[in-house]
Amino acid sequence: MLGPVILAASRSDRMRRLVSAAPVTKPVVDRFIPGETVDEIVPIVRDLTDQGLELTMDVVGEDITTPEQAEAARDAYLELIDRLKPLDLGTRAEMSVKLSMFGQALDGGHELALKNVRPVVEAAAEIGTTVTLDAEDHTTLDSMFAIHDELRKDVPQTGCVIQAYLFRTEADARRLADGGSRVRLVKGAYKEPAEVAYQQRHEIDKAYVRILRTLMEGEGYPMIGSHDPRLISIAQELARTAGRKLDEYEFQMLYGIRGDEHLRLAAEGHRMRVYTAYGTDWYGYFMRRLAEKPANLRFFARSMVSKG
Repeated sequence: MLGPVILAASRSDRMRRLVSAAPVTKPVVDRFIPGETVDEIVPIVRDLTDQGLELTMDVVGEDITTPEQAEAARDAYLELIDRLKPLDLGTRAEMSVKLSMFGQALDGGHELALKNVRPVVEAAAEIGTTVTLDAEDHTTLDSMFAIHDELRKDVPQTGCVIQAYLFRTEADARRLADGGSRVRLVKGAYKEPAEVAYQQRHEIDKAYVRILRTLMEGEGYPMIGSHDPRLISIAQELARTAGRKLDEYEFQMLYGIRGDEHLRLAAEGHRMRVYTAYGTDWYGYFMRRLAEKPANLRFFARSMVSKG
């Protein structure tokens, strides 16, 4: 099981230096992260939306150690929103945010993160789009859900992410579905202990289906975050059984993974949203992409062999 090893490496400063310095790294990173600046990412937004796809934009970076860095993260999102405004894409280009970027782990972090994320959510609403709060490790979730509830009082379309591998998620899904929330369901990409999370892939997959059924039968808006062909097929059947129309749920996949499938689902009339990250602090995001799927790791390893 290499996944836990890679996730541990994602928090290692030594591994960060080694991977960042490797000459083969940038071409591989570019597969998952198509730009470092907002100037580089705007053409990507135009290209994907011209192909009938939708996006959720993530400014990468999680290692926030000062309030000033948290404010800079806020400002980066506000700049992105300002650049999206003239494109008039509405919800075809939304934002995903990690509250750790907004200071959640600092002293007084809950209040600080809420203070920093609120103007981003409000600015997004002003241009007709939305923000989704990404889930991080299980110790941060009570704070994330509380911030989500608070933001929805004024901007009810604010979404959040839940992770199928956590034991708590089935109860969280019922509450969110009953409350009419936008919810992205993913398998989970953090190293979690056996006391709080399923460890075996088949257990996670079964939990994913149970939770997705709850979301499809509820009052909210399900967002299926998966590249797994079997789960995508199951999601389509659950949607039909629940009587949902094609615009009453959506699929989400990562930029750089299964691009042909993005286009196929969009061509069938599904809402297909591409999770598109950009920025200079890419290391943690990149390592989780390697950990999530063996094929990603093999892609990186082959690149190292062929370019080394």
